Amino acid sequence: MSSISRSLVSWLLPITAACAGGTTAARDTVIVPADAQIEHLWGEGAFTEGAAVGPDGDIYFVDYPFDQTPGRVLKFSPETAETTVHCADSGKANGLMFDRQGRLIACCGSGYGKMALCEVLPDGKVRVLVDRYRGKRLNSPNDLVIDPQGRIYFSDPRYLGPEPMELDHMSVYRLDPNGTLVRLKTGLTKPTGIVISPDGQTMFIGESDNGSTTIDPTPPGTAVRMTLNAYPVRADGSLGDRRLLINYAKTNAGVDGMTVDTAGNIYAAITAQKAIVVYTPEGQEQARIAFPESTTNCCFGRGTEASRLYITAGKSLYRVRLGMDGYHPATAE
Repeated sequence: MSSISRSLVSWLLPITAACAGGTTAARDTVIVPADAQIEHLWGEGAFTEGAAVGPDGDIYFVDYPFDQTPGRVLKFSPETAETTVHCADSGKANGLMFDRQGRLIACCGSGYGKMALCEVLPDGKVRVLVDRYRGKRLNSPNDLVIDPQGRIYFSDPRYLGPEPMELDHMSVYRLDPNGTLVRLKTGLTKPTGIVISPDGQTMFIGESDNGSTTIDPTPPGTAVRMTLNAYPVRADGSLGDRRLLINYAKTNAGVDGMTVDTAGNIYAAITAQKAIVVYTPEGQEQARIAFPESTTNCCFGRGTEASRLYITAGKSLYRVRLGMDGYHPATAE
């Protein structure tokens, strides 16, 4: 590992309650205390994503360049405020999560990446777990959640990269502990963030279909699908019927990465609004935390950091102390 930077928090921001349209958002002061402040921890990336807390309490996140430069997995230590390189060539890792065995699982995307669900080994090497569905290359694995049974659910959209698409769909999959890969029925055209409720009964999946499979802007007049959805989780790991929680299509702002707290509230990165928005499990907005950069993902820490929410946004890593502790499904008892 090589050191990137070691410094105290570079600056603080008060939390505002302004919505994207300039109106005032409801703010639950139990979730977001009145004196909460945003801390900027690191800001030397090309595009940060995939915040995940490790068994040791360190925060892992990715730097995902939009060119042929290798992506990286970085590690921030809450104890020392030092950020180091954990993996110098991540295969364009995006979403990250640790499983019960302490393995770092990564969704590695397109744009000169591995286009696979992978394990990032302790020595920084990347091992492919699965990269094909029925013989065809995955599109660009994006985000994941691991349940207490060790089942890995991950989304597979496509937003960028010159690689040809072999599949004619963008789907959500489940990789079972025995290695079986299952395509799940979700009714979504371009799934993104994915998270499971603390009781294990509900899967929340974001949809951010911008009508394009390249990094180019969405063509004018293109019909978009931007939604947040809930699905019952059956005992066998399959999903029940979709329940639409929020339709963002009129604002052209979709959900990226998500996490939940121990009460089941959803913390969603709304990239176009540069915000983390907190929803009840029924989709009612509880609070909104605005950032100076476009938000992409978030996770809670562990131990004394259990109520700190870590956020990847733009080129940076941020954190904020909240009034709720996070829930970590992969290691839950």
